[in-house]
Amino acid sequence: MSEIWLTRHGETEWSREGRHTGRTDLGLTPNGEADARRLESKLAGRSFSVVLSSPKQRALETARLAGFGDRIEVDDDLLEWDYGDYEGLTTEQIQADRPGWSIWNGPPPGGETADQVGERVRRVIDRCGAAGGDALLFAHGHVLRVLAAVYLGLPPAEGARFSLDTATVSVLGWEHDERTIRTWNAS
Repeated sequence: MSEIWLTRHGETEWSREGRHTGRTDLGLTPNGEADARRLESKLAGRSFSVVLSSPKQRALETARLAGFGDRIEVDDDLLEWDYGDYEGLTTEQIQADRPGWSIWNGPPPGGETADQVGERVRRVIDRCGAAGGDALLFAHGHVLRVLAAVYLGLPPAEGARFSLDTATVSVLGWEHDERTIRTWNAS
C-alpha cells in the first residue's frame, strides 16, 4: 500500500517569529534554505509517483532545494490555512483580545474553519491514492497537521495533536489494513 510523505517548508522570517503565515507569500531565510537542502538526503533513493506542492514560494523553494524541482505539480488544496484577519499575528497577540483562542478551537474572522481545510486535504489524499504509488507533498504546518488527522479518520481539528516543525519529514502509511503514522516530525 502506498505512503504519503509530508514535508513542511523550511524556515521563513514569520515562522521563526511564530506569526500566522497563511496566504502571505514569503521566501525562506538562509537557515530555511540550508534546512531544505538537507532534506534531499532524507528523500534520496525514494520513488514517488507524484510530487505535489503548495503554490507558495516557501513550499516550492523547499521542494526545489530538496531536489524535486523538475517533478513539482502545484496543488492549491495544499495552501496553508487561511488565517483571515489574523494573518501575520502571533497567537499571543490574538489572545490579548480572545483569551484561550487557538486556530484549533475557533476560526479566524474572515478565514477558514478547520472543516473547510479538512475538505481541501481530503481531495489531496484522494489524489495521492489515485497516483498508483507513494506521494510526496511540500506544504505548511497547519494544513499538513489537518491532513494527518483526516488521513487517520479523525476530525480536522485533531490536527492540534500533531506538532510539526519546519523542514521536517513525516510519513503516513499502513499497518495491515489500518492507516497509521509511520514517521512524524523527523528532522
